[in-house]
Amino acid sequence: MTSPHTFANHTVDAAKATELTVGQATVRYRTRGFGPGLVLVHGGGRGSVTWDGLLDRFTDRYTVVLPDLAGSDPARDDGAPLTVEALTEQLAAVIEDTGLGRVDVVGHSLGAVAALSLAVTRPDLVRRLVPLAGYSHCGDEYLRNTLELLLALADRSEAFARYAMLTAFSRRYLNSIGRPAVEELARSLAPTPDRIRQFDLARRVDIHGLLPLIEAPTLVIGCADDSLAPVENARGIHAAVPGSEYAELECGHVARVERPEELVALIRGFLDRPAVEALR
Repeated sequence: MTSPHTFANHTVDAAKATELTVGQATVRYRTRGFGPGLVLVHGGGRGSVTWDGLLDRFTDRYTVVLPDLAGSDPARDDGAPLTVEALTEQLAAVIEDTGLGRVDVVGHSLGAVAALSLAVTRPDLVRRLVPLAGYSHCGDEYLRNTLELLLALADRSEAFARYAMLTAFSRRYLNSIGRPAVEELARSLAPTPDRIRQFDLARRVDIHGLLPLIEAPTLVIGCADDSLAPVENARGIHAAVPGSEYAELECGHVARVERPEELVALIRGFLDRPAVEALR
């Protein structure tokens, strides 16, 4: 299935970020490296910069595409509630604009939701798929209530930030970095209008019924100590996506921070296989 896109002429700023108008949103993307396309889709928060620490692990073999979708700091839109459909449309528009053809897509958290949705609605764009710390619906009462509590704390900045930190990172990790780093981390997670919109969308996600339609070779990665989207959600995605593979890391929700080397090894091990091995 395809979906229509509304484009304006794109522009490139000094940082070599390409901007696109898709519907009511102006989104942007950056590219780094050479080779087949690999799209790294951000979750909630600041956008694609969250992947920057891992870029050099992929740019030796891939053209890495870093989209900033609506709800991230670099994107601009009308401020309306976010939808999975809109994020999926924006992600498809970015991939089409790169001219890279079918690409591998790695999505974290809310980005995993967008990546899964893309694989269903635009299979012509997705070669291989890696949803990380993902979820497909909020039938999990722990997940739903965690999101509801975060939204209820939206007007209490410090309480929101500290609780967001506790859901994003494992106890093991927070104890390993020391109090000054913990305090700095908490300050970085203060609520913003866009972050609230992302959490609002997260509690409305319901794409589980679409997962059996995914045809792309898929590696689902769960995080055993995930306090935001408990690992059972990732296991549920694996059970629903036909022929998918599954791996699990001993860490909290933000694996790229807590277990970067192991995460890269899993992703590279899956994507670097000869194409014939990745086909089901």
